[in-house]
Amino acid sequence: MSRKLRVALLFGGQSGEHEVSLASAASVLAALDREKYDVVGIGITRQGRWLMSTSPERLLRQEVTPQLPDTIEVMPDLAHQSITAVAAQNGDRSEDAPIDIVFPLLHGPRGEDGTVQGLLDITGLPYVGSGVLGSAVSMDKVTMKGLLAGAGLPQAAYRLIKRSRWERVRNETLYEIETNMDYPVFVKPCNLGSSVGISKAHERTDLEAAIDLAARFDTRIIVEQGIDAREVECSVMGNDDPLVSVAGEVISHREFYDYEAKYTDGLSDLRIPAQLTRDQTDTVGDFARRAFEAVDAAGLARVDFFIRRVDGAVLVNEINTIPGFTATSMYPKLWEASGVSYGELVDRLIQYGMQRFDDRANRSTQR
Repeated sequence: MSRKLRVALLFGGQSGEHEVSLASAASVLAALDREKYDVVGIGITRQGRWLMSTSPERLLRQEVTPQLPDTIEVMPDLAHQSITAVAAQNGDRSEDAPIDIVFPLLHGPRGEDGTVQGLLDITGLPYVGSGVLGSAVSMDKVTMKGLLAGAGLPQAAYRLIKRSRWERVRNETLYEIETNMDYPVFVKPCNLGSSVGISKAHERTDLEAAIDLAARFDTRIIVEQGIDAREVECSVMGNDDPLVSVAGEVISHREFYDYEAKYTDGLSDLRIPAQLTRDQTDTVGDFARRAFEAVDAAGLARVDFFIRRVDGAVLVNEINTIPGFTATSMYPKLWEASGVSYGELVDRLIQYGMQRFDDRANRSTQR
C-alpha cells in the first residue's frame, strides 16, 4: 500500500487577517480525506513563530499558542529541503515524516504576498497556489491594476497615494483626488485583504479619515472611484489552462461589502448563480481567465467584478490568490454550484500544486 500524502496546512500569520486564516484552515482540515492524506498543522503566531503539531485541530482551537504538549517549534530548513524542529520535544522530529506539500491558508501580508511562497521555493517544498510573482503582484492593488490594464481589462479609475507624501502635504493630496475623481470614493490599503482598512468617503472629512485609517495598515494607499454597480465574483482554478466557475453576486446589507458584511451572519447574501445576461456571463468568464493569466496566478484565485448599473458594463475590480476558504466563503460555494464539492476542490488544488512543482523542477539550470 502506498504511503499517504503528507499535507501541511499553513495558517495564522502576522497580518490583520490572522483570524480569517484560522477559519479557512479549519474548513480545509475538516474536508481533507484522512484515508488519502496525513495532515499536520503549522501555525504561525502573531509574533512570527512557526509551530507544528500532528494535532492541527488542537492547534487551531488554541489559536496558535506555543503551550501545547504535542507542539514543536519548527523552521524551514533550506539545506535539507524540509521543515525541521528547532529543538526535539517529546521525541518528535519532523524529518522522520517529510512533508510532501504545503497548503498555505495565510491571508494578507507575509502570507499572500509572495514572501512565504519565496521561502517555500528556496526550501524546495511543493505548495498549493500561486508562486512569488503571481502572489506579490496580486497582493499590491496598484501593481495588479496596472497588469490588468495592460491585458486590456476595463476597470474603475484609481489613484495611488504614498503615506509619506500624505503626511507631508495632506491638503495638496486631497485637492488632487477631488480634481480627478467625484465622490463617493473608496480608500483601501494597497496590500491587505478581507476589506480590512477600507472606507467609503462621501466628502472631504470622510476622505481624510479614510486615508488616515488605511495608512495605519500600509505605506501605499489606493483611492478608487466609486460607481453604482452590482458586485459579482468568479472562482478560477488550474495552472496553464484554468477553469472558471459560475458567477455569484454579493448583496451587502451595509453601505458596502466591508469586513463586518463579509464575516457577520445576516449582513450579506450570496446569489448563486448571479442573474446576468448571457453576454455578461461570457464576459465575466473570459475576463476571469485573462486576469488569472495576466498576473501569472496558479492553482486558485477569485476574481471580483463590478457590473455597472447604468449600462451593464463589466469592470474588473481585483483578483485574490488566496481567497477566503471557509465552507460558506464565495470561492468554494461557486465551485459547489459548478458541480465540484468542497472535498473534491481541495483534492484538485493539491494536485495542481504538485503538478506545478513538477513542471518547475523540469526547468534546466545549465547554460
